[in-house]
Amino acid sequence: MNHVVAESIHCDAAQAGWWAAACPSPDPAFACAAREHQGQLTKPPGSLGELENVAVQLAAMQASATPAADRVWISVFAADHGVAAEGVSAFPQAVTGEMVRNFATGGAAISVLARALGATLEVVNLGTVNDPGEVAGVRRAVIAPSTANFCVQPAMNDVQLHAALEAGAHSVRMAVEAGAQVFVGGEMGIGNTTAAAALACALLGLPAAALAGAGTGLDNAGISRKAEVIDRALARHAHETSPLRMLACLGGFEIAALAGAFIAAAQARLPVLVDGFIATAAALAATRLNPGCREWMLFAHRSHEQGHAALLEALSATPLLDLGLRLGEGSGAALAISLLRNACALHNGMATFAQAGVSNA
Repeated sequence: MNHVVAESIHCDAAQAGWWAAACPSPDPAFACAAREHQGQLTKPPGSLGELENVAVQLAAMQASATPAADRVWISVFAADHGVAAEGVSAFPQAVTGEMVRNFATGGAAISVLARALGATLEVVNLGTVNDPGEVAGVRRAVIAPSTANFCVQPAMNDVQLHAALEAGAHSVRMAVEAGAQVFVGGEMGIGNTTAAAALACALLGLPAAALAGAGTGLDNAGISRKAEVIDRALARHAHETSPLRMLACLGGFEIAALAGAFIAAAQARLPVLVDGFIATAAALAATRLNPGCREWMLFAHRSHEQGHAALLEALSATPLLDLGLRLGEGSGAALAISLLRNACALHNGMATFAQAGVSNA
């Protein structure tokens, strides 16, 4: 690697392929007990809708009769994309590096939400064209200033891909050591809705028009241009048929880091709350690399970004919120943490019919 990696990210042959190691399954005995408990609470069965399902899922994931979402770890991965050279974003590429500093100094949306939640916020710089340098509160894991332009060549070589996957796994190890009960992955990178759409199109066998959206605010002409760029990239890399190669050719450092984090979280029995369009594209890639990780995913919201609904459907996912969000950063997932906490509070705190002396149906 020509660029200095500011922390130790080892990608030797002994580590390569860790993402394929088996994931445990959530504990079915705790799921069964949680469902039975829900049926005894002072409410009509099913009347709390998806909140009941969330509580049952968390109980099984945490192997606990009293599931919780009090200790939340949020990792925001930032990286730039070579495809930005194709004019696919309404914002200049310098914004990525500038936002890294904004995350760290507390001015970004996810920074505000993390403070409100009392969550741990980790910012990880994987490589930006406008490098902010050493910034307090930012973990430097720089792979390169950006990926390559995937209209010309693969976005990442194997060493870069493995480094990005490992960066995500490293964040999960930190979260586990900190006692996190839920992991949230966020992202920042000008051009990353293009990369996410291209990757998802390749994984799902869809044309660009099905998934290309406004991203940072493109008009209809800009969206059409983005779709044309994606279709060119899909044609160039059409011979790649493995999910790993698709991720290398069409993804981004932060998208690969998210995929690695989601797999590592499942391997560590840590529930994941998936954010919006880009995070869901990473989740789709993660499930193609390791299908067992799907059982450890909850889905925060349905993004306003075109194509997110198709990704949620492909993952058989039921999102908790539909607020027209399309910011990224993990912001939608941060908002949904309150629903997880309330689902747990209801599950753990409501009286049963017997305890309250209330007649059951």
